[in-house]
Amino acid sequence: MSERLAGLLSSASAEVQAVLEACLEGRELDIEGALLLSGAHGADLHALCATADRLRHEQAGDRVSYVVNRNINFTNRCVMACKFCAFSRTNRSEEAYDLPVEEVVRRTLEAQSLGATEVCIQAGLPPDAKPGLYLDLLRAVKAAAPDIHVHAFSPEEIRYGVGLDGKSLESYLAELKAAGLGSLPGTSAEILDDAVRKRIAGGRISTAEWIEVITTAHRVGLPTTSTIMYGHVESALDRVKHLALLRSIQRETGGFTEFVPLSFVHTEAPMYLKQMLPDVRPGPTGNEVIRLMAIARLMLGPTFKNVQTSWVKEGLREAQWLLSCGANDLGGTLMNESISTSAGAQHGQLMTPAALRRVIRDAGRIPVERNTRYEVLRAFSVDGQDDPSEPLDAVTDPEALFGSYAQLTAQARASRQKGARSLPLR
Repeated sequence: MSERLAGLLSSASAEVQAVLEACLEGRELDIEGALLLSGAHGADLHALCATADRLRHEQAGDRVSYVVNRNINFTNRCVMACKFCAFSRTNRSEEAYDLPVEEVVRRTLEAQSLGATEVCIQAGLPPDAKPGLYLDLLRAVKAAAPDIHVHAFSPEEIRYGVGLDGKSLESYLAELKAAGLGSLPGTSAEILDDAVRKRIAGGRISTAEWIEVITTAHRVGLPTTSTIMYGHVESALDRVKHLALLRSIQRETGGFTEFVPLSFVHTEAPMYLKQMLPDVRPGPTGNEVIRLMAIARLMLGPTFKNVQTSWVKEGLREAQWLLSCGANDLGGTLMNESISTSAGAQHGQLMTPAALRRVIRDAGRIPVERNTRYEVLRAFSVDGQDDPSEPLDAVTDPEALFGSYAQLTAQARASRQKGARSLPLR
């Protein structure tokens, strides 16, 4: 133990010090201990962060990774009306849009030409979708770009596809894998507690259904990410129970590649904007973000290794600080971002590789480019003397090159006002 860490631990309260020292000794952080740490502030919070940083060093090393990828949200039409979602539109909305398959393919090829190794494809659940929706889209993308990793279809979308195609969950996932699906995003998780889920998104995939999709994906050889969306109506107990559940799944399957805490972006979220829930909070505070990241490292680090901080949700400055609170990954370049942007996030839709490497180095860490499965593609020097000149680094106006959610909804509105029909999804 370093002298600095020992000093911070000695300054913490006796209860917090005991919990943190147990974690450093390799003992499991239980729900009771995590709840205690959820109230850490002042000296206790400093000790918590230093402990998480130490465990990060032991479990993941001093490299910080990122992936060059692109988000493609091919439709915002959705049968759901989740109270936290500002992205989705009804079938009748003037702002409802569909990207034709050809456009999804074009965006994929453009991303690949700019150095992307992954496309992340997710969308709303279109009410008039036909059987084969996800399989046809996947096959078109892989036929055009066979080397790209397709990270696609949330557990909610998988359940929807199963219903459309009339197949068993396992056979459907196996068919997607055979068609070229590389991994699933572990979104649709929000808080894995049905009482909370009913309040913020009645009718959405249940906790048991989410677990079934995730564990079945792992069983057929499809890795997934894992997430939490917090800072709305959930309690500290809800959050730590969520982490404990993810830990339990990981011990059983080993199929999670990473854990990604996602702050609730409140500005345009219906349940906050329209005050649909009287106790909804305007997202987590800065200290809540730091605490959850550090607690996640303590609870999940022995089984997960990779804990990601989201620059989209937190901004690059706080994301950089979270590298000292347990995180070892900065996520992706994205190029397009619609979900958080529609909810009011202000941190942009593209982060260039050069910008990511700069903040990693400034945090005293070593940048590496990875693929979706966290295999290192390129490791860079500490001083940056060997950094390449990359196409994405030359992009100064992402919206002009890649488009944006605001542009898509504006174009859809203009087309409908002229009487034109939206481009079909299939």
